[in-house]
Amino acid sequence: MLKWFILQEPWVQALIAGMFTWLITGLGAALVFFVNNISKRNLSIVYGFSSGVMIASSIWSLLTPGIEWAQKNASLPSWFVVSIGFSIGGLFLYSMDKLSPHIHPTFSRSENKATGLRKSAMLFFSITLHNIPEGLAIGVAFGAISRSGDYSIIFPSILSALALAIGIGIQNFPEGAAISIPLKQEGMSKRKSFFYGQISAFVEPIMAVIGAILVSKIIWVLPYALSFAAGAMVYVVIEELLPEAQFTESENRKHYAIFGFMVGFVIMMILDVALS
Repeated sequence: MLKWFILQEPWVQALIAGMFTWLITGLGAALVFFVNNISKRNLSIVYGFSSGVMIASSIWSLLTPGIEWAQKNASLPSWFVVSIGFSIGGLFLYSMDKLSPHIHPTFSRSENKATGLRKSAMLFFSITLHNIPEGLAIGVAFGAISRSGDYSIIFPSILSALALAIGIGIQNFPEGAAISIPLKQEGMSKRKSFFYGQISAFVEPIMAVIGAILVSKIIWVLPYALSFAAGAMVYVVIEELLPEAQFTESENRKHYAIFGFMVGFVIMMILDVALS
């Protein structure tokens, strides 16, 4: 099975990995049929955990490989290349964040409410924006894999890309539940809550394919794409996940988000370093 996967085109590998993360999100969202509510403490842990996974992914799976590639192949200084990509990634998410009407999953904050859209539509925009950088990161990782046919050369890259997809999948499971269950608590039906919970990751396989094709066709864009995805992911963490994690906690229990962050960071670090 693994050998078959290795022999596929990068965009096919990215599509399969993106579908995997979408499936895991759906499994997490399905908890809405079995769990009636989710505590603020658990929500805080989930958002902290997701933040840790995404920050660790940005460092080891995206920025570090981007710097190493730029040092060997780019005509410009590596620090300049990744700084440009990282900044554009953050600015892109900022622009989309401001232009798209959306509401945050816990309904703690809403933006651009003057559009007249329903809460469900605004939530759709929010969760779609949230998952764009994750899908792009997966695609860029698989698109960067060498197609030399020498397994001793490409296997570490395959494992590194798989580690990134697994890490994102791990954090997508509780994240799916953290979207669907609060929606049910707000009065949505179980089926509708599940729909919005799982659809939160539908954009990941799409962006994964786009990222893989872009990088595999235009090789010089690789370090820019890697750092772009990192910048976008860091923006999501700082603008959305960490504020949500802090909002869901009482003043004397701010440490749950921190512990969740540390666990997520360590798990993703182990996955990436051990398999690269």
